[in-house]
Order: sequence, then C-alpha cells, then structure tokens
Amino acid sequence: MASSAILVLADGSVYQGESFGAGVDGFGEVVFNTSMTGYQEILTDPSYAGQIVVPTYPLVGNYGINVYDTESDRIQVNGFVVREEATEPSHYLAGETLQDYLVAAGIPGISGLDTRAITRKLRNHGTMMGVITSSMTPQQALGFIKSKPYYGEIDFVREISTRAVFQWQPGDPGIHHIVVLDCGCKYNILRILRSHGCRITAVPCQYTASEILVLKPDGVLISPGPGNPDLLDYITYNVKGLIGNVPIMGICLGNQIIARAFGGNNFKLKFGHRGGNHPVKDLATGKVYITSQNHGYVPDPDSLPPELEVSHVNLNDGTIEGLRHKTLPIFAIQYHSEASPGPLDSTYIFGEFLRLIDQNRRPV
Repeated sequence: MASSAILVLADGSVYQGESFGAGVDGFGEVVFNTSMTGYQEILTDPSYAGQIVVPTYPLVGNYGINVYDTESDRIQVNGFVVREEATEPSHYLAGETLQDYLVAAGIPGISGLDTRAITRKLRNHGTMMGVITSSMTPQQALGFIKSKPYYGEIDFVREISTRAVFQWQPGDPGIHHIVVLDCGCKYNILRILRSHGCRITAVPCQYTASEILVLKPDGVLISPGPGNPDLLDYITYNVKGLIGNVPIMGICLGNQIIARAFGGNNFKLKFGHRGGNHPVKDLATGKVYITSQNHGYVPDPDSLPPELEVSHVNLNDGTIEGLRHKTLPIFAIQYHSEASPGPLDSTYIFGEFLRLIDQNRRPV
C-alpha cells in the first residue's frame, strides 16, 4: 500500500495524495508543464533544477523509462507531481518504471492529485515555493517553506554545470568547432550539432572568455539553464569578452545572458512558459512555429540597447522569444530549438547558426 503524502504550497494550499518514488521530502519552486509526453526528458532537463514539476497531462509513466531519452546525466527536478502514475508501462524500449527511476535517483513523487487544479492555482497566483512530504504536517511544511531561500535567490547554474571540459562524441574532426558554454545544456543540443558534422567542446559555466578563445572555436553556443539570470554576472562578464571575437548563439538562458551582456534587463514571468505547444512568430518571415519552452524569465524589451533587435515574439503574451544583433554575428532564441520534449519545428535554427559562422569566417 502506498503511503499518503501532501503537496503544500507557500500560500498555505494543501493537496492530499499518495507517495511514490523515493520516500523523502522534496522542496522547490512548483511549476507546470503542458507537454503531453516527454516526462523522461522533463525529469532530466537541467533547466528544472530546484523545481517541483507538475505535468498537466493526467497519465504519466505509461511508456516507462528507456536509455535514449535522457537529457543530462541525472534527474534534475526536486519533485514530481502527477494525476495518475502508470505502474505497468507498455513500450518495447521500456527498461524500468517511473517509480524505479525516481527511487534510484532519490527523488520524491506524489500521485492522485488534481494537477489541473494546481495548474489553475499557479496561473492565477503565480509560481510559488512548495514541498512534497510524507513526514510533516501541513503547518510544519509551511514553516519549512518559509525558512528556505526563494528560488530566485539561488544560483543553480553553478550546481549543474559540467565540472570539467569534455568532448561530445569525439573522433571526427568536424566541419565546425563549436564551444558550448554549459549553463545547463541538454544532450539534444549536442546531438543535433553533432548530426550537422560539428566538433563539440563543452566547458564549465565559469570558463572565461580568454579560456574559451584559446580553444579556437568557430562559434560559441550559450546553453539553456535554470534560475535567475540576475545572479549570473560572472557569466555575463565572460560573454562580454566574446562579443566581436566569435559568432555567438544563445538558447533560453543564453538569450537572457546575451540581453544582459548588452546592458538589457530580464524580468520574471508570472507562471513561466513550460511545455511543447507555444506559438512563436519569426518577425522577419512572418512564419509561426510551435515551440518547446522551459523558462521563467525573459528579456525586458524596454531595456534593450539599439544594437539589439527583437527577432521573435510569443503569440500568447507578446514576450520576447528571440534577439539578433544588427551588425555582429550574434543571435539568440528564448524557446528550445532542440525540443526534447516537443515539436522539431525549430531545429533549423542550428543550421542558421552554422551558416552565420561560415559567413563570418576569418581568413587563416
């Protein structure tokens, strides 16, 4: 028999359910994701560090866990909230259940909750801190939440970035050498770059501009990642040192860092964009793409300098989804061109980056 558990939010809301996964407490910012599939990719996405994730789709775990769909070397979420946990998955690639996966990683889950009611709460009141617990009363859990730092006060990038430089699938010298500044990079970014014939070097988030340039990159990609970009002055400073020296592409957090590197600001969204169904308009072509997204912060359009122009906008709320420098080979997108999970409409962006590199190659 499963033991009872509760999800307690910072506003005092309490949701009763059943414990699954690891029998420990989980604390973090509670956010929702609207993707219908892709729970393994969501669980292992480094951008979810420090968060408890609530899928809006009611059945989770139905196709199990496999060895192909991980986006990092571990589960990154602090907790998982589902309406119904599938205990007997059916898929030819399934190697274990969601339950086993969470237990092995020491991550708690709670099932049997009305996840769409929780989503409505977060949409109306904004994301908030919360705790999954089988050991505390609601009053104790609320006190625990109040004693902990807020999500936006913690630098999660330092916690999840690679500790050492590494090559992704080394061997072929590659047509382009791309250095990825790992702020929380998903594996599918590396997979797609490799499929384009690139040689890839991933470096820690603290790597300086001079250390990156010594590697002689043809281009630098600033990866997605978790948390508040205002805490990342050390990364912003290093990115400033790359400007004008090498073509740069940013994804998600990379977009926010590029905005900061040029003097812009970012602000926190009420409940963020997380899911695989967000419409984004390319202002240059007028085309609309359905995109995968996972962010709680975006650049402030009123703070941008004249040398940066908005290239993409979100059709749901009008927020910035892309930036481009008017004269330098620098651009960034706020959505996830690598998907995982989500539609593959925007993978063409990687090809655009490589064409930009070719157009700006310096003579040897």
